[in-house]
Amino acid sequence: MQLEVTGQNIDVTQALRAYIQEKTERLERHYDNLISGHFVLRLEKLEHTVEGTVQVAGKTNALHAVAVAEDMYAAIDGLIDKLDRQVRRHKSRVTDHRNSA
Repeated sequence: MQLEVTGQNIDVTQALRAYIQEKTERLERHYDNLISGHFVLRLEKLEHTVEGTVQVAGKTNALHAVAVAEDMYAAIDGLIDKLDRQVRRHKSRVTDHRNSA
């Protein structure tokens, strides 16, 4: 999966990029057909916001989530949890559970 990380009012360090890369591996474990991911890190006063969009193969174009926390790493964790739930739900909808007899 291709990752793109951008920042608004914050410098995106190599540590933040590596942390996002490490956390998105969990999404790839649950579903193989992830094409790309775009993450926007935003800092507004004391509020750290992370916005993520993951492109998936198929009719559904993208899965999107937003997380807000007092710490950037906590916001990333919250975002990945939300996206993971969406990915697993998307996979269960795409998978045909009926027998093809």
